[in-house]
Amino acid sequence: MSSPHTDADAAVLPSARAGHTGLVLFAYDGSDVAGHAIQFAATQLPPGREALVLCAWQPADVGFTPVGSQHFDANSAAEVEKAAADIAAHGAHLANTAGFRAQSATVQAAPTWKGIIATATERRADLIVVGAHRHSRLAGHLLGSVATSVVAHAPGAVLVVHQRD
Repeated sequence: MSSPHTDADAAVLPSARAGHTGLVLFAYDGSDVAGHAIQFAATQLPPGREALVLCAWQPADVGFTPVGSQHFDANSAAEVEKAAADIAAHGAHLANTAGFRAQSATVQAAPTWKGIIATATERRADLIVVGAHRHSRLAGHLLGSVATSVVAHAPGAVLVVHQRD
């Protein structure tokens, strides 16, 4: 009697295929730094990996950069949420083009990092990828940093990608 799975079968099992490991969560705010983080991660991870591109938002101080010439009322939660969905979809397009199997999502959260951590935990992400602006130590401390907070509170691994010089 043979075992249910042979060594030859392992090559075709979804969990065993190269590039098909756990979920990568991209914290995407529409900035060039966030776009660069997606591109950089694609050079470090196997192609075909499942990804979730997340745009965290909040009314008034929205926390992201609109795509193109998009205009919206920052005090209207519905308009901000729609703009955030457009940002996330744009990031998912970038991730798909880079070789990921990406979907987009949004989360309303203040501060932003809490929404990223909550989503990563809920979706059981194996890796969070976040872009980071280069701040001096003092400026970074005074301004706060989403990347710093994500690293401090993440349930797993975090890849921090700094902006290009």
